Amino acid sequence: MMTKKTISASRASLILFLCQMITALEVPLDLSQPPTITQQSPKDYIVDPRENIVIQCEAKGKPPPSFSWTRNGTHFDIDKDARVTVKPNSGTLVINIMNGGKAEAYEGVYQCTARNERGAAISNNIVIRPSRSPLWTKEKVEPKHVREGDPLVLHCSPPVGLPPPIIFWMDNSFQRLPQNERVSQGLNGDLYFSNVKPEDTREDYICYARFNHTQTIQQKQPISVKVFSTKPLTERRPTLLTPVGSTSNKVELRGNVLLLECIAEGLPTPLIRWIKEGGELPINRTFFENFKKTLKIVEVSEADSGKYKCVARNPLGSTHHTITVTVKAAPYWITAPRNLVLSPGEDGTLICRANGNPKPNISWLTNGVPIAIAPEDPSRKVDGDTIIFSDVQERSSAVYQCNASNEYGYLLANAFVNVLAEPPRILTPANKLYQIIANNPALLDCAFFGSPVPEIEWFKGVKGSILHGDLYVFHDNGTLEIPVAQKDSSGTYTCVARNKLGKVQNEVHLEVKDPTMIIKQPEYKIIQKGGQVSFECTIKHDRTLLPTITWLKDNGELPDDERFIIHKDSLAIMNVTDKDDGTYTCVANTTLDSVSASAVLTVVDRPDPPFDLELTDQLERSIQLSWIPGYDNNSPITNFVIEYEDGMREPGVWHYQTEVRGTQTTVQLKLSPYVNYSFRVIAVNEIGRSQPSEASEQYLTKAAKPDENPSGVQGIGSEPDNLVIIWEPLKGFQSNGRGLQYKVSWRQKDVGDEWTSVIVANVSKYIVSGTPTFVPYEIKVQALNDIGYAPEPAEVIGHSGEDLPMVAPGNVQVHIVNSTLAKVHWDPVPLKTVRGHLQGYRIYYWKVQSLSKRRRRHVEKKILTFSGNKTHGMLPGLEPYSSYKLNVRVVNGKGEGPASPDKLFKTPEGVPSSPSFLKISNPTLDSLTLEWGPPTHPNGILIAYTLKFQPINSTHELGPLVEIRIPANETSLILSNLNYSTRYKFYFYAQTSVGSGSQITEEAVTIMDEAMASRQVDIATQGWFIGLMCAVALLILILLIVCFIRRNKGGKYPVKEKEDAHADPEIQPMKEDDGTFGEYSDAEDHKPLKKGSRTPSDRTVKKEDSDDSLVDYGEGVNGQFNEDGSFIGQYSGKKEKEPAEGNESSEAPSPVNAMNSFV
Repeated sequence: MMTKKTISASRASLILFLCQMITALEVPLDLSQPPTITQQSPKDYIVDPRENIVIQCEAKGKPPPSFSWTRNGTHFDIDKDARVTVKPNSGTLVINIMNGGKAEAYEGVYQCTARNERGAAISNNIVIRPSRSPLWTKEKVEPKHVREGDPLVLHCSPPVGLPPPIIFWMDNSFQRLPQNERVSQGLNGDLYFSNVKPEDTREDYICYARFNHTQTIQQKQPISVKVFSTKPLTERRPTLLTPVGSTSNKVELRGNVLLLECIAEGLPTPLIRWIKEGGELPINRTFFENFKKTLKIVEVSEADSGKYKCVARNPLGSTHHTITVTVKAAPYWITAPRNLVLSPGEDGTLICRANGNPKPNISWLTNGVPIAIAPEDPSRKVDGDTIIFSDVQERSSAVYQCNASNEYGYLLANAFVNVLAEPPRILTPANKLYQIIANNPALLDCAFFGSPVPEIEWFKGVKGSILHGDLYVFHDNGTLEIPVAQKDSSGTYTCVARNKLGKVQNEVHLEVKDPTMIIKQPEYKIIQKGGQVSFECTIKHDRTLLPTITWLKDNGELPDDERFIIHKDSLAIMNVTDKDDGTYTCVANTTLDSVSASAVLTVVDRPDPPFDLELTDQLERSIQLSWIPGYDNNSPITNFVIEYEDGMREPGVWHYQTEVRGTQTTVQLKLSPYVNYSFRVIAVNEIGRSQPSEASEQYLTKAAKPDENPSGVQGIGSEPDNLVIIWEPLKGFQSNGRGLQYKVSWRQKDVGDEWTSVIVANVSKYIVSGTPTFVPYEIKVQALNDIGYAPEPAEVIGHSGEDLPMVAPGNVQVHIVNSTLAKVHWDPVPLKTVRGHLQGYRIYYWKVQSLSKRRRRHVEKKILTFSGNKTHGMLPGLEPYSSYKLNVRVVNGKGEGPASPDKLFKTPEGVPSSPSFLKISNPTLDSLTLEWGPPTHPNGILIAYTLKFQPINSTHELGPLVEIRIPANETSLILSNLNYSTRYKFYFYAQTSVGSGSQITEEAVTIMDEAMASRQVDIATQGWFIGLMCAVALLILILLIVCFIRRNKGGKYPVKEKEDAHADPEIQPMKEDDGTFGEYSDAEDHKPLKKGSRTPSDRTVKKEDSDDSLVDYGEGVNGQFNEDGSFIGQYSGKKEKEPAEGNESSEAPSPVNAMNSFV
């Protein structure tokens, strides 16, 4: 919201409009002119009799005027009364009555006359009256005895004062008596009761009259009112106490305030309504006072005449009164006479037009004398309300008075005719500077005087032409108006005034400035109490103007508080409080304009707590709670939370009861018996929860039988020969009374026994001893108190205690599925032998030995549990070509039964793992030596090794693949007939009767020739080469360590990479055109060695152990298998550890051997 004000716009237009009316007729005081009255006392002048009387009369003229006074129409000789003096150089009278004088002696009608050689001006008739504040006449005030419901009027009848006093009613303690629709004060000061009530009885109804002029208060004798009651009260329709009758008349003068009053009595109290017959009550000027008993219309005019009806109504009927209003008017001006300045030989007119009701009479005086008896002047002619002057001469100068009067008052105006011959003069100061804001009117003054009246012309610039046209407005008082000034309107303007006696000119200067603008206005903010907020206000202004920024709050000054911090372009408020809520306005002021922008700050907070909690409709099982919401702190209340306290059991502890919508202030609450309730209410809005309300009064409900029984009833055995019955006890008020106990009942199911019962208190468990092992029981627990039993409880089934199973599963069979998976079958045990809840079957199995190594290993038992009444299960993760044993046991809640006899089974052969290492050494021109280690896990009997190799050329293309089969008992091979200086890639794997295992790969290079080999040896012994190689080796070591760390952190690798790493070299792509092998791939494990080798220190590549694990399939004790044996659980880590059969650790590649390959 932004507003803009410009000083030289609307305000200046009004000022200069008045100048048009006045300044053109103002005669400079250095020129001869008749007197003009400038100040006088009011027509009706009420004076304080305790102070001196001052009757004002000030006038101007050339020569300075002399003054004289009349009193009651005759000359008032001031010199003869020592108490009367005249102020120096003034006509103001001062009557000294403070030293023994009496104001009453100077009552009368006074008139002042100011006279010089060119005429005489007179003042209004000033009526002097001293104010009066008489005492109340003594009277005996009788007590008023009134029947309840009857009307009553207490009369005030104040003494007549001047001016009339202000009336009000108070008691002995100077407290105003309360007023309302039933009891109110009339315009005449009387106190009206439409009907009385017992509470109206009092002995100090006192009417006071305050006389403002003398600052005194008079008091009437106290009036005693006693109201006596009679039953029943008789209701009645309204009648009017004032005014009386059905019609009345009212005359009011134009411009005054019209007050119409209707006060009615009746039971119930009537209400008043006002209408205007044949029209509407005037908008914006109509007000209702005194509880609509008084109709007030301000600034009445003749159009407000008419009939006004007041209607008093209650449920039994209505009455009305019609007031006919006639608006009269004292005289008021239509055209008041204005001073007339003429040069010798000119013509002119004085016009005096006034209106009124009745129409006023117009009369003329000259120099204070009726014009009919004044000396004749051939240059004037009176024509009703106009005096016409023709061919005036200097002797025609005089002061004329126009008097317009009717029965309601008069108007008197002085206007002089001044005959002068004067050349033009410009009264506006020379070189006056005007500054204006662009796009606003510019008003350049050229106040002038001359006789005859000069003509005015305006020019712009030193040699500019005369200004004219639509861009300018030329006012009669000489002012030049530029309606919409622009930047190019700036400059020097010349005003020229000329008449037949001469010419004069004056220069003024205009500067048009850029307007001040707020380019970043403050914005509406919502902030929580205790936070901080800032409003921005960035302005743009003319660089020649110095702006000031002022911040206002609710159009007033900011609070004097250090929390308000004003920066250059912003206002910050720290630690916001409730009082900071409001409208903040940024006002940017310059000497020429002012702009402002406002924003509203809404401070929100948690609601204030509700109050005035009330309990109603109190029943045994319900009650109604109502409350009054607290202030919502500008964030609407969304809901109310009702809490209760049990003052009997948990005093000071509050519990949640219910909640209702934020628009609801009443709730019906359900109650429990035998609870000493208190309630409180918490209001909730988006900001948070209010503080709790004050607690309500307490309400104690009557005791009753329990409504409910304990929940969570169970029957379980802790020992084989007992039954433990447990339940959730009732809480607090659920007992419904004193003496809460529990009746515990049980009987064995399906055997026809009678119920056995005990009654217990203050416990939630009962143990039945001597029961058979694991038999079902019917159980029930019933609550009771001193009043009676709760409803019959529901029965639940429980079991006495469990014991360990008696027999082991029989007929255990093992079926081998493959080299790593076996299926186990068994016969279920009879349910009676389980002696408890059947939880499932548990298989213990362990590896006895590996058949390929022919040596026993440490036993590591593993366990799988199959839930429910299963008869088979799958054993995953077995090692191929191994001997295993297992047994099966049944499981119940107590534990495991006896184990079945151990069952021995063997797993068939599988494919071996990769060889443990592959080492290539002793390179010559045409041979390489290969050494290897057997697979860590042969998974059967090895029958052979397979070696495949192929050359790699300089473009990374793979050559023909050669395959060699090696007996299983060999651990090395010298490979001859190779090409010199050639890189080869080797693929090596082992085989069992089942198939081939995982392969291991390696690359190596044959040397070029013997001389080169010799040179290489020679170079290798040089110091510089050794240093270089050490540096390279260090860098490679660092890189390999980093790679090793990243590989260990990397987790699982994609399956595709593993497949690529172990791909069969026989399925390399071939070119279709020539049948040769395709290009060598740079994929991992197939990259040729460049400037080094990825071979470990012993030219050995360790295999990655990839044995299947039970974790991938199974269930430990908690694992489960489906009926078909498929594994759906998780393997348990319940093992008996044994030493590993091979070296399972990873080994980092050696940078030394990498260097050897590089060389």
